Amino acid sequence: MAENSNYPVSFYFTLSFSGVDAAFKEVSGISKELSTEEIVSGGENRFKYRLPTVSNSPNLVLKRAIVPVGSALVNWCANCIDQGLANPIQPHNVILRLLNANGVVCMQWTFNNAYPVKYAVSDLNSQESNIAIESIELAYTYFNISSNTQYDNLFN
Repeated sequence: MAENSNYPVSFYFTLSFSGVDAAFKEVSGISKELSTEEIVSGGENRFKYRLPTVSNSPNLVLKRAIVPVGSALVNWCANCIDQGLANPIQPHNVILRLLNANGVVCMQWTFNNAYPVKYAVSDLNSQESNIAIESIELAYTYFNISSNTQYDNLFN
């Protein structure tokens, strides 16, 4: 099979919020599902009705090597998490772009009204020589998916 550089690759992506680009080694939690409620109908014992209710999504999880204090993303986390509810949380739209091998945007996810809910650092172990990883979880209201129309035509 011939290699095609038009296909997106999962390791080539960018993430930005409020005009600030941030590099990550891993992004997970890009999913949504429609919840259902089961309703029993009197006299009908063969099945239950499964009616749609609301859609929900897990938190967006971002992982990268620890960066020096003072990064805009870490400051945003500290302001949201450390302040409790003393100050209002400042949500931002977070944009994740998947690129092809040539750096052209193939897909874009916009996570609306995102804000940090968890900050964690990987375990520190003097017996291993691993890079220390920080993990940031963002809650968000919903996300939109858009794609480059050139790729819509290529894959259909």
